Amino acid sequence: MRKYVLLLIVAFAFCVNQVQAQLPAVTLKTMGGTEVRTDTLSNGGKPFIIDFFATWCKPCNRELDAISEVYEEWQEETGVKIIAVSIDQAQNINKVKPLVSNHGWEYEVLLDTNSDFLRAVGGQMIPYTLIVDATGKVVYKHSGYTDGAEAELIEKVRELLNAKE
Repeated sequence: MRKYVLLLIVAFAFCVNQVQAQLPAVTLKTMGGTEVRTDTLSNGGKPFIIDFFATWCKPCNRELDAISEVYEEWQEETGVKIIAVSIDQAQNINKVKPLVSNHGWEYEVLLDTNSDFLRAVGGQMIPYTLIVDATGKVVYKHSGYTDGAEAELIEKVRELLNAKE
């Protein structure tokens, strides 16, 4: 009997650890000024990546540049979408659009001028990257960037897609 109770406790603990958080509802703006609620972000039934950055953050820019180099291939293979979220404060928001344009980033860009969304998803430092599954659940979180770390991102997306099949 004790074995069964122990098994039930272990199974319950495993299930609790597998619970994934939905995206919180925070209102952000696009670079064009349109309001977007973060709990409605989606990618047509496919996973997507949310990458928090700032114009002044060198590792953030390196990460988004590295992803940009392989983004088209990623989209063709997996259908993944990148949503880049700037945490630049309101006084620096005018620097975001030129930065995105100069780097040629083809991402959807949202503005989190008070870092409300970053805090709501548990981020403390940038770059901060999330992978969100097709149902809007956060399934992966990562802080920081080192050269080549983008390979881990796409691998996690592939694992997510393979687990779905």
